[in-house]
Amino acid sequence: MKPRRTPRPLDENGLRDLGLAYVGRFATTRHKLRQYLERKIRERGWAGDRRPDVGAIADRFAEQGYIDDSAFALAKAQALSARGYGKRRVLQTLKVAGVANEDGEAACDHAEGEAVAAALRFAERRRIGPFGTGPALDRKQREKALAAMMRAGHRLEIARAIVSLDPGSPVDADSLGGIGN
Repeated sequence: MKPRRTPRPLDENGLRDLGLAYVGRFATTRHKLRQYLERKIRERGWAGDRRPDVGAIADRFAEQGYIDDSAFALAKAQALSARGYGKRRVLQTLKVAGVANEDGEAACDHAEGEAVAAALRFAERRRIGPFGTGPALDRKQREKALAAMMRAGHRLEIARAIVSLDPGSPVDADSLGGIGN
């Protein structure tokens, strides 16, 4: 077996090229780009005299429009809401991605506006409440369903209302939207 060749240490141009390739392939945030570049420096080493300013590289990419934290946040919120996740889960994901509060405002508003619809999509996907296929859930099953909805980031009031509905019962999204407001 042939030994693995050790990659050359990075320089300013190599680091910038890695960053460009990364933002060209992935939707990302400044924070995630900084983490990626720092990891690459740790893995390959640095050939320059002084440590590079990866924050400046990320800021320059944002100025040039290669990175847009607010657009990333809104797209992530839309995708998670479409999959049935609630506002808390969206905010948690944005925090992990390093999105600042001011960049995540539109995403937060979107998640809040889609709260009931997302909870219903989650319940339908997991066959909870009115989307259940069998008889009404017993206490232990209701608690498990409620816990699943809470882990998905939904408000307790909405989750409790959906879980308490009998399988096959009609769903009035408008009445669920007024819960807890």
